[in-house]
Amino acid sequence: MSTLLEIEDLRVDFQRGSLAELFSGRERSRLRAVNGVSLSVERGETLGLVGESGCGKSTLARAVLRLVEPSGGRVRFDGADVLAMNAAELFKLRRRMQMVFQDPYGSLNPRLTVGAALGEVFRVHELCPPDQVGERVGRLMRDVGLPPELVDRRPAALSGGQCQRVGIARALAVGPDLVIADEAVSALDVSIQAQILNLFASLQKRMSLTLVFISHDLGVVRYLCRKIAVMYLGRLVEIGPTEEVFADPKHPYTRALIAAMPRMDPEGSLSEQGLLGEPPSPTDVPGGCAFHPRCALAMPACRQDPAPAHRALGRRDVWCRLYDDAG
Repeated sequence: MSTLLEIEDLRVDFQRGSLAELFSGRERSRLRAVNGVSLSVERGETLGLVGESGCGKSTLARAVLRLVEPSGGRVRFDGADVLAMNAAELFKLRRRMQMVFQDPYGSLNPRLTVGAALGEVFRVHELCPPDQVGERVGRLMRDVGLPPELVDRRPAALSGGQCQRVGIARALAVGPDLVIADEAVSALDVSIQAQILNLFASLQKRMSLTLVFISHDLGVVRYLCRKIAVMYLGRLVEIGPTEEVFADPKHPYTRALIAAMPRMDPEGSLSEQGLLGEPPSPTDVPGGCAFHPRCALAMPACRQDPAPAHRALGRRDVWCRLYDDAG
């Protein structure tokens, strides 16, 4: 497989502070939401991006699409430098890179019917003659499992699962190579989650999509994705094939996340690998390895030295000093 998306040392900063601080000229605190992330996604791959809320997953996705502007680094899509593109070039690129958002209702215009919302995509991008828009909308609705009688309904008359199917259909309308799904099932009931996950799996296989699926639910990612990337406080801590990571997590944070997953065995004992304390504030990230205040295996170097470079362990990349002897 060839590389479709390549992210190198990507950083996203936000300035924090009140309006009074802004107009007084006082220096405001900086929040580094994404802190030097490097990651590649192969064509046709399904990558799961996981981590606690606030770790920077969604900001990373938005920076890749330039829905927020990165502070530094590089993003290349199919060899093209995304961060160097002007508005016209970016408009064309977004036909190939689409996003499905978390809130199935909030991501749709409440005034537009399903047919109008989907038809707008065909018209704006000039994907077909005007007299073919209705036919294309009907075909797209069938592809995502929406009955044709919903074409004249507005979001308020749809269920959460139906709204999310409309969001998925809207993303697929332009024939993208890459779809980024940002917590696309977290707002749905469990039974509806399963239906949407099965839809993603079916569409990915049928359309050869490259899928980046962002979630805080490791069980969802394990079901859908063949590769997993784990983030903590804006940094990657581990990347590797999903089943290898679940069978033998290397980074202490990954171990704690997997140990905390709910299990069906009522006789099973509680894990002793839980996380210590609370995540630090993103505006005051600890020096050294950002995870060291919560890590039971932290060494003096973890507290004092700069964050470690990645260690290659077979098909895995791990950012942890426990593996300094790995090369």
